[in-house]
Amino acid sequence: MSKICFSKSYKNALDLVTLLQSRGLIVSDAQQAERYIQNIGYYRLSAYMYPFLQEPKSHHQFKNGTLFEDVLRLYRFDKKLRVLLFNEIEKIEISIREAIMNLVAEETGDIYWLTNPNHFHNQSIFFNSHNLLQREYAKSTEFFIEHFKCTYWEPFPPAWILGELLPMGNVNIYFRNLKDKSIKKCVAKRFHLHAPVFESWLSVLTLTRNACCHHSRVWNKVNKIIPNDMKGMTDPWIIMETDKRRVYFNICIIRFFLNIISPSNDFRSKIQWLFIDFPEIDIAALGFPPGWEMEPLWQ
Repeated sequence: MSKICFSKSYKNALDLVTLLQSRGLIVSDAQQAERYIQNIGYYRLSAYMYPFLQEPKSHHQFKNGTLFEDVLRLYRFDKKLRVLLFNEIEKIEISIREAIMNLVAEETGDIYWLTNPNHFHNQSIFFNSHNLLQREYAKSTEFFIEHFKCTYWEPFPPAWILGELLPMGNVNIYFRNLKDKSIKKCVAKRFHLHAPVFESWLSVLTLTRNACCHHSRVWNKVNKIIPNDMKGMTDPWIIMETDKRRVYFNICIIRFFLNIISPSNDFRSKIQWLFIDFPEIDIAALGFPPGWEMEPLWQ
């Protein structure tokens, strides 16, 4: 496919409201719609307009009766979904970080394993990660880091302290790069998983977290990676066939981890209340199958 020049000219918020109206979108309050476009951005909102377009979508004509409020409702649903998922992933992230930092220290007998290249398979990846961690450590103003710098001679603190500076994506990189497979198995076993599945699900959690953190669209997004599945699960899991690239599968992964670290979690009811608050949302677009709440995972 040959490339073409970008020929679209700049349009202000008022121009864009007029454009939407010309395409069949019902705007009851043009000034309010203009303010929303100014504060949210037309480009961001356009992703939530797409489901309301007639076929073929390329003609950019809205289905009869589509309101600007319909678009906003879908945007608000996605926002609340992101906040919900981010809050739950935070609990999992803390638990996984604690497990990796402490179990690797226990298994290797090296409390400084995070900065020791001997524990890692790919040295180039290790040194790239180490340089990033070194910069974070040097500029950190966290009380526990400043206390260590002022109190001890060692160049870096133990892994369970230093690891607190790592975002989830970097924790994932360090874990994947570990040389000793038996240690990976030990960490994965803490969460009742095989190591390859744990690695894969950790990547999915990282991608989902980043999408939530950076305010990206989540509700109908299709993942680029297909996470591993595990046969012979000892813990409750899903039985029905589902698209692993849809957010429902990500949500199932979140539920699985929560069931281990917080068995009395109320994640299911939070999801259900969100659907009750937004009854117009097609949950099939998220990958939810009919009767999902009856799956063993969600009982």
